Amino acid sequence: MCAAPKQGNTLIEVGNQTVIQGQVWHDGAPVAGAYVRLLDSTDEFTAEVVTSPEGEFRFFAAPGEWKLRSLAQVGKGERVLAAEVGLNETTLVIE
Repeated sequence: MCAAPKQGNTLIEVGNQTVIQGQVWHDGAPVAGAYVRLLDSTDEFTAEVVTSPEGEFRFFAAPGEWKLRSLAQVGKGERVLAAEVGLNETTLVIE
């Protein structure tokens, strides 16, 4: 069983954590069931979650530069972001 927290619109207390969350989109709609991978600055795999029915994902990470990569039946997308302590929201668009 996966130990990842349940994905969704639930409010979380961020405190001094670094949270990376967002949605995966394709053709103007959220993508459910997409795999979202979290890679560190050297492209090493760190974690993976599956998007919720609303295309949402969430990771708890350390501050720094991260790469998000989405993989779905409709294609793939990628985004690099510099995450800081607190809530870091982003959108991954599948081309």
